[in-house]
Amino acid sequence: MITIRKSEFIIFDVETTGLSPTFGDRVIEIAALKIKNLKPMDEFHSFVDPQRKISWGAFLVNGISQEMLEGAPKAREVLPKFMEFLGEGYLIGHNVGFDLGFLTNELTLIRYPLEKEFMALDTVKMARMFLPGLRRYPLWFVARSLGIDRIQQHRAMSDVRLTFEVFCRLIEIAERNDIHDLSTLTKWCGRKSRTEKNYFNRCGG
Repeated sequence: MITIRKSEFIIFDVETTGLSPTFGDRVIEIAALKIKNLKPMDEFHSFVDPQRKISWGAFLVNGISQEMLEGAPKAREVLPKFMEFLGEGYLIGHNVGFDLGFLTNELTLIRYPLEKEFMALDTVKMARMFLPGLRRYPLWFVARSLGIDRIQQHRAMSDVRLTFEVFCRLIEIAERNDIHDLSTLTKWCGRKSRTEKNYFNRCGG
């Protein structure tokens, strides 16, 4: 049995020019925190030149301006380093499908060769499972409901750290409910993504 506490996870988050890669929106910031035994081990952060304008709506959310991205590396420089950082760890994100969608789009655009399957845990699904009485499940609201006194800043690394705190609290609840193995948690709260021919074919979740 692979226990949750002994597993290696990578919590990640992206900030973007808008809401949809289908309509050309791109990643402008990416961050990740590698953890094991529910303790931070290493982190990754980079701005990314999106090669397009940032929407006014996105700027109002994350506060990242066009000027802040001057001189930032392009996706083809950042993404291979990011994928190396991910290694074999399980991905974690809050509403992780959104972040996976942008990540896979960026990998497709740079023709990054991918032929393996990724498993991701969604802390939204975890919160719905372990905190079923909440009225809503945005990250800041789940954090507040768990007694975490931190403001969500909608910046990649700060949101990663907030997700880390939320994840740890949710794991404590899982363990109180006698859920200790990773396979059980991923069965209920996981999202599987299969990568073939430079694109993710998301299934399940």
